[in-house]
Amino acid sequence: MTGILIKGGRVVDPASRLDSLRDLRLRGGTIVEIGEHLAPVSDEEIIDAAGAIVAPGFIDMHVHLREPGFPQKETIATGTEAAVRGGFTAVACMPNTDPALDAPEVLRGLMQDVERHARCRVYPIGAITRGRRGVQPCDFAVLVSAGAVAFSDDGDTVADAAVLRQAALDARDLKSPLIEHCDPEEKIVARDLEIAAQTGKQWHIAHVSMADALDSIRRARARGVHVTCEATPHHLTFTDALLQQIGPPATVCPPLRAQADVDALRRAVRDGTIDAFASDHAPHTRAEKLGQDGPAAPGFSGLEIAVGAYAAALPDLALLRFVELLSTNPARILRVSGGTLAVGAPADVTIFAQRTWTVDPATFASKGRCTPFAGRRLPRSVIATIVNGTVRFRAPQAA
Repeated sequence: MTGILIKGGRVVDPASRLDSLRDLRLRGGTIVEIGEHLAPVSDEEIIDAAGAIVAPGFIDMHVHLREPGFPQKETIATGTEAAVRGGFTAVACMPNTDPALDAPEVLRGLMQDVERHARCRVYPIGAITRGRRGVQPCDFAVLVSAGAVAFSDDGDTVADAAVLRQAALDARDLKSPLIEHCDPEEKIVARDLEIAAQTGKQWHIAHVSMADALDSIRRARARGVHVTCEATPHHLTFTDALLQQIGPPATVCPPLRAQADVDALRRAVRDGTIDAFASDHAPHTRAEKLGQDGPAAPGFSGLEIAVGAYAAALPDLALLRFVELLSTNPARILRVSGGTLAVGAPADVTIFAQRTWTVDPATFASKGRCTPFAGRRLPRSVIATIVNGTVRFRAPQAA
């Protein structure tokens, strides 16, 4: 087979403002034709997408692949297999690895492993400070040349405002945004947005979880600050009551919040304040999550439940907005390819449908089997994931 013809699906492409029944032809890793009733040619694989939605490939801009350094938690192979099962054609991986992604040789080594083992596209996020210690900014231009698409000390807030301001100035002329992990959230979001205003640097706030932080973002935008933000499945769904119910497995950073914050996040998705959905996929071993050898490790495996979880949290969300949050906007924020089904775009496609399923962590491709969504019925599921014109996942019912 040298090509794929996706027939009869509802094509939803926010970048083209398209929401209509169309056929899509892929060849040579590129989208080559979109139209009605396209005739197949002899060497094409036909995918029947009747009753399903055909979207530009989903991009998760906040994922922990755990390599280098922590293969017991996740590997590039298992993490990217989880990604394609979850409908993601690309992920951006965070730098809280060992060693941190703070030097070009580390990024090059990572990308060599990606080339050998990845099932989807992988975009590395470089560290803001050397060793993620919050003391000395990295050489950002060198990291960009090695493949970094953004910068973050994820897992740690850059505590020293002077260091962060210098980092913003050093990276100001680069298109790659700074992504800040804000803890304590309300205070650090306000501080960071002031630095963004002073330096003119593009800023992205990871896993927003509080109403007050959302208000700070709105005020900053009104002042002309270039800031974007993301929300996770768990913060859009659960409250802090879950910690009392199930204990250490509900530990996450930032923590689950009050119902008022969950409601504020959902409103912020609807009104456009939230720019992207991001899973913060954070796999751990069972012992780490249960706190058997110390404090319970924060975070959940999120790639394989994300699409269904977002739909469950926001069942009234328009499909154009849903796809925009999962594909178009992440591509725009990170300035990476994809995010559209326009002719000439990469042949990265996610096909999903309104099909209910039950979350069973035992079936995950990810090594991390902890999710607060275990046993939940979710209303939307992935049918197929196509990366660079190759089918990387197809659900059994679509086989």
